[in-house]
Amino acid sequence: MRPLEVGVFSSSLAIPDPVEALRKAKEIGINVVQIGPLPEEWYGPEGVERIGEAARELGLELSAVCVAYKGEDYSDMESVRGTVGLTNPDFLPERMEHTKRVVDFTRALGVDKITLHIGVIPRDRGTLEYKRLLDVAKEVADYCGEREITFALETGQETAEEQREFIERVDRPNVKVNFDPANMILYGTGRPVEAIEVLGPYIVHTHAKDGKWPTEEGKLGEEVPLGEGEVDVPAYVRKLYEVGYRGPLVIEREAGADRIGDILKGKELLERIVAELPL
Repeated sequence: MRPLEVGVFSSSLAIPDPVEALRKAKEIGINVVQIGPLPEEWYGPEGVERIGEAARELGLELSAVCVAYKGEDYSDMESVRGTVGLTNPDFLPERMEHTKRVVDFTRALGVDKITLHIGVIPRDRGTLEYKRLLDVAKEVADYCGEREITFALETGQETAEEQREFIERVDRPNVKVNFDPANMILYGTGRPVEAIEVLGPYIVHTHAKDGKWPTEEGKLGEEVPLGEGEVDVPAYVRKLYEVGYRGPLVIEREAGADRIGDILKGKELLERIVAELPL
């Protein structure tokens, strides 16, 4: 993989069959793919074989695997707090089982990173909820560590400072960051370039995504095609480079009627910016 090579999040291609999604990525000139959430049956040996074989045949590099959960609701902040990630104890046993299954799938596939939204980290560090989430993160990190997998937390649902402190309290060497600049804006938690300054030492993967700030209390902002929102994309890429990041720039596009077109425009934009860097 070239430094700062442009990749794509497989779910952004809006193709249900992951093997067909890999073929589409190759067809549009992308050689790095993050595997998005899959139907449960794909996480077994047959799924590993089919996806792995397709990636090898197509000459694709798989940068990471995303963990997500049934029942997650991103419609507003109240729904996010109650349903996303590993914060709600009512969902925890089933979701921890699923997480470990995806980690095992990741290991079998020969990929070395998972990414996930752990849920909104409580601001009060003295609460039972905060301590419980720390313990959950340690358990996931240890399970990943035993399998030589990096556990990369998605950004945005808390400030960069809050996330960095949480990572340092978890205190596991394989707990890192999947940096999503748009999420900082969509959740209204901080400006992306400044957040990279804070989280830089932990960033091992990134989602190249764009968005607009929330306009209503309790609501999320609007995701838009890369280059059309409030993310200063050139500054975001340059700052990643400045802090030493050399991994892929994985385009994520979760909405829109022409996702392939949006991805291709984003690819062109990113490649133009990267071409100006002294790599």
